[in-house]
Amino acid sequence: MGENEASLPNTSLQGKKMAYQKVNADQRAPGHSQYLDNDDLQATALDLEWDMEKELEEPGFDQFRLDRAENQNLENSETADLNLDSIQPATSPKGRFQRLQEESEYVTRYTRSAPKSNPCNFCRLSKMLCTAIILFIFGILIGYYAHKNCPSNATSSGTLDLQLYQEILKTIQAEDIKNSFRNLIQLYKSEDDVEISKKIKTHWTSLGLEDVQFVNYSVLLSLPGPSPSSVTLSSSGQCFHPNGQPCSEEARKHGSQDLLYPYAAYSAKGTLEGEVIDVGYGKADDLKRIKKMKNTTNQIALLKLGKLPLLYKLSLLEKAGFGGVLLYIDPCDLPKTTNLSYDTFMVSLNPGGDPSTPGYPSVDGSFRQNRSDLTSLLVQPISASLVAKLISSPQDRTKNGVCSPLELPNNEERIVNMQVQTVTKFKTVTNVVGYLKGLTSPDRYVIVGSHHHTAYSYNGQEWASSTAIITAFIRALMLRVKRGWRPDRTIVFCSWGGTTFGNIGSYEWGEEFKKVLQRNVVAYVSLHSPIRGNSSLYSVSSPSLQQLVAEKSNFNCSRRAHCPGTNVSSVQIRGDADYFINHLGVPTVQFAYEDIKALESPSFLSEALFLKRATKIEEMDPFFNLHETITKLSGEVILQIANEPVLPFNALDIALEVQNNLKGDQLNPHQLLALASRLRESAQVFQSDEMRPANDPKERAPIRVRMLNDILQDMEKSFLVQQVPPGFYRNILYHVDEKTSQFSILLEASEHCKSLPSNETLQEALSEVLNSINSAQVYFKAGLDVFENVLVGKN
Repeated sequence: MGENEASLPNTSLQGKKMAYQKVNADQRAPGHSQYLDNDDLQATALDLEWDMEKELEEPGFDQFRLDRAENQNLENSETADLNLDSIQPATSPKGRFQRLQEESEYVTRYTRSAPKSNPCNFCRLSKMLCTAIILFIFGILIGYYAHKNCPSNATSSGTLDLQLYQEILKTIQAEDIKNSFRNLIQLYKSEDDVEISKKIKTHWTSLGLEDVQFVNYSVLLSLPGPSPSSVTLSSSGQCFHPNGQPCSEEARKHGSQDLLYPYAAYSAKGTLEGEVIDVGYGKADDLKRIKKMKNTTNQIALLKLGKLPLLYKLSLLEKAGFGGVLLYIDPCDLPKTTNLSYDTFMVSLNPGGDPSTPGYPSVDGSFRQNRSDLTSLLVQPISASLVAKLISSPQDRTKNGVCSPLELPNNEERIVNMQVQTVTKFKTVTNVVGYLKGLTSPDRYVIVGSHHHTAYSYNGQEWASSTAIITAFIRALMLRVKRGWRPDRTIVFCSWGGTTFGNIGSYEWGEEFKKVLQRNVVAYVSLHSPIRGNSSLYSVSSPSLQQLVAEKSNFNCSRRAHCPGTNVSSVQIRGDADYFINHLGVPTVQFAYEDIKALESPSFLSEALFLKRATKIEEMDPFFNLHETITKLSGEVILQIANEPVLPFNALDIALEVQNNLKGDQLNPHQLLALASRLRESAQVFQSDEMRPANDPKERAPIRVRMLNDILQDMEKSFLVQQVPPGFYRNILYHVDEKTSQFSILLEASEHCKSLPSNETLQEALSEVLNSINSAQVYFKAGLDVFENVLVGKN
């Protein structure tokens, strides 16, 4: 209580306090009307009138009115949010009578002693009633015509619902995608990717996309040599090309693409003679067993692709002392309907980006490192038919419907001479980037990524599917934009170059704009290789987006006559999403069609880029209905992420994923499990206390929604670890394959420790996981504290 009030008489103070409370209660906001209904207040109304008359008769009241006139700028907004019980008398008479001065009619009503006659009151009431009725009807008419004449596309995109999304997506037609696909295919024979990039830029600009631009980088590419590589049997002198065909002088002089392009980009080059040692899939326990039996120094490993990342397996072979690798795919790992015995393929040994500028962009003036070879191994992909010749095995190894894997007998020795020819050159890689600026949050980006054909690489067609799909969505979107609508957040459309060499275009762009992207990107939608089969919809997403993706997939299945169960997982995927997942921690989603039998095959077979199999897109989807479905599914997810006031991410699903990754694993210490439990508790509180109210328009405050979205978009960054085995994701929320649910780095570390005397590697991996979970828990807790402080500050 202030000093001025302390000097006032006791009875006067009480009366003034009650008078102030009455006036303040009448002027409170509607949200606090429960205080006006209080029975006690109503019961003491007459006493308050008497007290007010008494106070207004005090001699000091005129002086108070003068003081109040000198202070017209006092703020009233904060008092509307206070509870009545918490209101205290002001520290000066000016504050106590502020509300009385502002509402003089209130004083007049309660100081009159004699009411007017009844007829006069009746007339006055009649006039007031008629006026209210007329105003009410007039308001309804104004609201009706205003709503009728105001176009729907002028409203904020935050009010859009699924009906509007469907209006945008219904303009996507399979026939348009097919025509775009066929037009693109005619361009791939260009000497470089400039013509294709220009075509894409021109097309996107003609559709109305804003600010479409080229982003070029001069990068180091590893290309096939002038003549085909070869493998020669020392015992017989027979020479074979990688596809299993015998060597010939004519083939060497006039090498076709089929002979030149089976190669490993960024492999060491040269000639090596050594014994062929069958290492199976190249697992750590396989190599441990082999090293006990044979000397592996400078020998040649016969390695199957699949089950683990290729870069990881090559790192193990390099440590074991091998000098060369003959890489192949076992026919038993492929669907029975697929015959690739004579087909060859290309692989890239580049983990990502321009090898000459690791970790920084290839802009003018950047220092270029001499890294033409990313491994000391000579790596050569070969066909299964050549493997059968090397091990003297019949090519047809299927008996009674059972396939026998290719294996080199332990008691037989094969000495071969392998020659690997590659060249490295600096070439320009071009990205095409276009922007559709957001209406209310233009500084928040939803990135949509496809890729286009890069010259000097194999002549597949999956890039044309990717580009046709992104173009079809841009066309549908811009038709609505031309009518005045615009998304809340900015949508960035990217067609990446250099994907087959190690996602070079996306990595360089990401490295150049890393600071901006770390702050602004909310999601990445990948359109890489959308049609790989025609029997099953296969979806990959971050844990925070799995509910949204499953919801869209189930809705799509309900419209189809035959549709298998929803298949959504967080597994490592190929393509340009790599940088956004592993270096920016951005929530990511990808839809694709796959063969069910291919999904049952070992993982990482997609690391092989076949020269012939990729040309059968139209055979898999002759009417382009699957292309249309992928476009609409991806498009609806893009629209929801770009338009929902609250990002459609699920914080609790991340915590549940962490707990599932630790379930049933005896390696996990008690601290790890306890920390995961605390993470779940924090995520539950965050989801219920902050996300649920924010999704209610009645409780939605713009500043709180912005704070909430900032937390949601950065949730996965806590799970980026610094050191991982080659080929493994730095984002530990993603698994190596669908068959394992544990953290990949923990599985690898436990396998690695089997061949080592200490468990130091495992302890380091456990520490990485523990720190990630702790960081996420602290992140959620800090977010809750910020919201609590903001709420307290307002009150």
